[in-house]
Amino acid sequence: MSKGTLKQILLLTDGHSNQGEDPVAIAALAREQGITVNVIGVVDGNHLNEQGIEEVEAIAMAGGGVSQVVFAKQLAQTVQMVTRKAMTQTIHGVVNKELSQILGGNQEMEDLSPAKRGQVMEVVDELGETMNLDVLILVDTSASMKNKLPMVQEALTDLSISLTSRMGANRFALYSFPGKKKDIDKLLDWSPQLNSLSGIFQKLSSGGITPTGPALQVALQKFTKSGSRRSLMAGDEEQLLEESGM
Repeated sequence: MSKGTLKQILLLTDGHSNQGEDPVAIAALAREQGITVNVIGVVDGNHLNEQGIEEVEAIAMAGGGVSQVVFAKQLAQTVQMVTRKAMTQTIHGVVNKELSQILGGNQEMEDLSPAKRGQVMEVVDELGETMNLDVLILVDTSASMKNKLPMVQEALTDLSISLTSRMGANRFALYSFPGKKKDIDKLLDWSPQLNSLSGIFQKLSSGGITPTGPALQVALQKFTKSGSRRSLMAGDEEQLLEESGM
């Protein structure tokens, strides 16, 4: 069967947006289009201020994704965890919507018998390994992020390596913001691997502003222009539960 594609925007930032459209509204628009928005707030010696933390959480919530605030040295494991957790969360949400249509009312996976629930969870796990995955990574390169960029580069390389064991096809695109002349700059077009990142962040000039909303808006357009594969959305996967014997 056609299993669709899990689509994610992964936003890495260390501050709240201070220019342009509301990033929370753009994240909600992405979710409507079947694209999950995950956000990692990166801190070093200084804590991310309260306004920044609130925005990180609000963007991810509006985008149906996962948020995490983390020290830069823990970034590699966090990027992997957030990406995989969001994959499972997206599939889980689609399965629950299918279940409510089949069973009626507001019944969800937790309402099934333990045996049936186990069967469905096996399908969720299998889909997480076999579905295609498109991840557009959006890196904040405002001035305060400059000393964290080497760790961002390492984390993204590790992410690419960790996902190579999946049976499904992976595609990554990498953009930074603010761009030199535009809202975002392309660092890497859609590619199956992120192993060509060596030194890529050293060439970037850091800016003082954080136009998160405009950057997310352009990132959203990159999915529609890329010939990207069809998203996994509720209603697309009528056969999802047939595989579990439902």
